Amino acid sequence: MRGHNATLVVLGTFLLWFGWFGFNPGSFDKILVAYPNTTDQGNWTAIGRTAVTTTLAGSTAGITTLFGRRLLVGHWDALDVCNGVLGGFVAITSGCAVVEPWAAIVWLFAKEEFVIQAYESGESGVARPYGLLMGGGWGLIGCQVVQVLVIVLWVSLTMGPLFYALHKLRILRISIDEEVAGLDISSHGGYAYVAHPEDDQPRFYADYMRLQAQNQS
Repeated sequence: MRGHNATLVVLGTFLLWFGWFGFNPGSFDKILVAYPNTTDQGNWTAIGRTAVTTTLAGSTAGITTLFGRRLLVGHWDALDVCNGVLGGFVAITSGCAVVEPWAAIVWLFAKEEFVIQAYESGESGVARPYGLLMGGGWGLIGCQVVQVLVIVLWVSLTMGPLFYALHKLRILRISIDEEVAGLDISSHGGYAYVAHPEDDQPRFYADYMRLQAQNQS
């Protein structure tokens, strides 16, 4: 289902914004730890810089998206701004403790402009695998391969039998008729959104296929 409730999208974005301060500055396990050969620099300065760069990154990305989309499509789009803000947070997370505040602004402005233009031109290579090899070399990619294999093995051994049993017991998913009717009707006795009256929705899979055939003809 396409995102359709702008109020909840904005609310969720602000909740994530607040939570990102626990994710970035909150990742330090100690605060009152001074750096070697200094008494006025320590984890507390890094935590402050992390909070500042995180805020600047999200704000810059959101503002850039706001005006960029206005110039490209001719209107203001709150949902795109929310995506831009979250994209800014994601982009700054890896270097939030070492990036200077001014660099966070320039970095995220350039990043959002590139993403917007690539999105408009239909390019599929916005996210490229360059970071997989850059910087860490073969040692890093070897560690990543081992990590992926361990995760696959662990999930297969712990979750595989569970989902196999649920599949055999036929309780892993609902029936096809319940899926077509919607869980709000089949399990909860009503529609979640008043914009979808009962008469407009197929109740069974056969009705759904008949409507599909009518639409195609």
